[in-house]
Amino acid sequence: MRGLPRTFWYLWVGALIDRLGTFVYTFLALYLTRARHFSVAHAGFVIALWGAGNFAAGPVGGYLADHLGRRRTMLLAFTLSAASMMNLGLARSEWHIAMATLMLGFCGNLFRPAQQATVADVVPPHDRTRAYGYLYWAVNLGFAGAAMLGGFMAERNFMLLFIADAATTVAFGIVVFLRVPETHPERHVAVRKRPDLRVPMRDRSFMIFVFAQLLVMLVGSQGNSTLPIDLRDHGIAPSTYGWLLAINGVMIVLLQPTAVSLVQRFDRGRVLALGALLQGIGFGLTAAGHSVGWYAFTIVVWTMAELCYSPVAPAVVSDLAPTHLRGTYQGVYSMAWGAGSFFAPLLGSAVLGRFGSSALWSSCFAVCLIAVTLHLPRGAEYTARVSTQTRAE
Repeated sequence: MRGLPRTFWYLWVGALIDRLGTFVYTFLALYLTRARHFSVAHAGFVIALWGAGNFAAGPVGGYLADHLGRRRTMLLAFTLSAASMMNLGLARSEWHIAMATLMLGFCGNLFRPAQQATVADVVPPHDRTRAYGYLYWAVNLGFAGAAMLGGFMAERNFMLLFIADAATTVAFGIVVFLRVPETHPERHVAVRKRPDLRVPMRDRSFMIFVFAQLLVMLVGSQGNSTLPIDLRDHGIAPSTYGWLLAINGVMIVLLQPTAVSLVQRFDRGRVLALGALLQGIGFGLTAAGHSVGWYAFTIVVWTMAELCYSPVAPAVVSDLAPTHLRGTYQGVYSMAWGAGSFFAPLLGSAVLGRFGSSALWSSCFAVCLIAVTLHLPRGAEYTARVSTQTRAE
């Protein structure tokens, strides 16, 4: 862990605190179907609105990160996110819940391009895979505790989830306000280069990478949308679901540092392809599950996928981006996360409701195979761009 700058470690601490309170999205499907008595299809639609807000947050957050600065964007996002969290918790009408979910999806992810761009600003290219791996480690270190605590809170009072989530978001904002300076490379330049969303959209290598990761995200997002519903239909209680999800966090906590050192040694395209393959196998095997032990095994498999792509993917984005467009590139990549979050519950709940769980999980495997074919031959392109970026800096 040596060699990374102090600013990075403040972001690491803030991410850990924030993730310790990440309850709402994880248990949103259960909240809507259990506390608000939504149907599976209706819950899937509302969760998709969260993804739509996430999708819109990507380009907006990226533009603000490059135009206003990283620090201001993050502080604005944390303030709006905490307020949106409480708004959703207090919402009761179907219309209010839908609009509050959309707003939370937007505000809750507005900070992400600025955070990722800050890491790229302060960490040299040869250390970025390691830095993003450690940041993802912090996220899952918090998630391991959040999943277990959230399951117990959900069984007692769902409102506790919203209060705790908002509080930890504010705490992350305090860390940034007190300890994270503005890191924009052009912060001392009188006139900055204007962010241009068209540049990453015309970057062929980048957009192929983004599309492949979108496919992986479509499958991964089932873990927070259709998976808890399918487990519930197989008699798995919310508290048990929380413990199952904690396996994901615990594995990453224990294995992420070792995984980071391993994936840095291999071709990036192959690492991303392996991650996509394991993702498909893990979710595909869910179709054969009827016991807690089997579901635990499938989570182990798709957690191994995360260990592969989680440190590599954001490093690829940072290294492909021109210096003055780091936030914009991260914003476009964040759009893929948002698109995955939007379409995953819509498609997943439709397949689950009409064709059953076997068809859903088999489709997940097929989608990930497409991502494998896109990632596998692209390692040389990523390496060439990384080398060029390193020389430029």
